[in-house]
Amino acid sequence: MSDVKRVFNFSAGPSCLPEEVLKECAAEMLDYQGSGQSVMEMSHRSSVFEPIIAHAEAQVRKLMNVPDNYKVLFLQGGGSTQFAMVAQNLGIRTGRAAYIETGVWAKKAAEEARHLGIDVDVIASSKDRNYSYIPRVEKISGDYDYAYICLNNTIMGTHYEYIPDTGSIPLVADISSCILSEPLDVSKFGLLFAGAQKNLAPAGVTLVIIREDLITDAPRAGTPTMLCYKTHADKGSMYNTPPCWQIYVLGKVLDWIENIGGVKEIHRRNVEKADLLYNYLDASAYYHATAEKGSRSLMNVPFLTKETDPDKAKALNKEFVKAAEAAGLMNLAGHRLVGGMRASIYNAMPLAGVQALIKFMDEFAAAHQ
Repeated sequence: MSDVKRVFNFSAGPSCLPEEVLKECAAEMLDYQGSGQSVMEMSHRSSVFEPIIAHAEAQVRKLMNVPDNYKVLFLQGGGSTQFAMVAQNLGIRTGRAAYIETGVWAKKAAEEARHLGIDVDVIASSKDRNYSYIPRVEKISGDYDYAYICLNNTIMGTHYEYIPDTGSIPLVADISSCILSEPLDVSKFGLLFAGAQKNLAPAGVTLVIIREDLITDAPRAGTPTMLCYKTHADKGSMYNTPPCWQIYVLGKVLDWIENIGGVKEIHRRNVEKADLLYNYLDASAYYHATAEKGSRSLMNVPFLTKETDPDKAKALNKEFVKAAEAAGLMNLAGHRLVGGMRASIYNAMPLAGVQALIKFMDEFAAAHQ
């Protein structure tokens, strides 16, 4: 492993994992703790795997300070399946829900709920400025079954710097791209979910934290068994074969977070990285960040050059991404809805990666100005 040349991976997901975790997984690939088998091969019902999933849940509870009246579930289907599960399991009293639309994923979640018969009320949206900011909705009231937000918007690089007050309305949040990047008061939410492929583990497991009173015996009519939270809560996330390997890696990532100082230290590191990059962009005569101040993500930083001609800008972006790859800076192409470039600087991205990116950006700007 010491001879392997690693790149800096700025992908929005699947993203980079801590090298320490990758090395541990490699060392245990053929033989997990003397069992003579890989975690990829073992039965999820075995006495060897049971402590693995129990440890992963315990670490989630510890690092996120999950209250006792919440269930921690390890599911499949990614965040997109949660769009449906939330609607089918929570939208059962009035069939009405409030959504704040701050980008692609919040919009998709609302569309899925609407498709399943929920009366969706988009109470605020930042579509008017291409989702470059988070609308301020301090309080949500009304006869809603739940309210829904996407806490961090991967594509647009925006993030809530506040949590809406929903009173007795359960607040649901997609935290896929910001989970464990900062302290978060779980008790303010009825349900949180996160696809693992940003900050937790390889793609394939979805973490759900749900308040127990929201786990219903009677979801909306026609809800498949596998889309009922109670199905999984009653069986400890093992109603069917869970994504064993991903849960194993997730546990190791959480151990890594704990060992370096927990969420408080991770947040400090993330602020340091993000401040370095945003300060550079704000001072640059050649680049600019697309997300507005006061709404900027610590995890995803889209940026553009100041070339105003669309055709020239497109060619320049391609040249930037290609040259960056040659320099060992990978997956910097921006999403088509924003254009330009995007640096995703998740928990596992070291400060050295951001420093290398800024050095490259300086050199690229000097050669093209």
